[in-house]
Amino acid sequence: MTAASLLAASTLPDNVGYVAAAYLVFFALVLAYFAIMAAKLQRLERELVELNELADKQQAAREAHAVEPVAERTA
Repeated sequence: MTAASLLAASTLPDNVGYVAAAYLVFFALVLAYFAIMAAKLQRLERELVELNELADKQQAAREAHAVEPVAERTA
């Protein structure tokens, strides 16, 4: 063993492995949370685009319907 490894082994507490494992678990949970939130955001954006398209189609249909009777009445 080298002097550096002996020094590190003698100065580090015994529970360093548990602390590192706890940080890794926490980091994995945070990554999973962000992945789930990103998936939900992507789904919501797709639904919003779909709703906007549906609203545009309905608006166009209303405008087309409203224009035809007015044109027939004036004729």
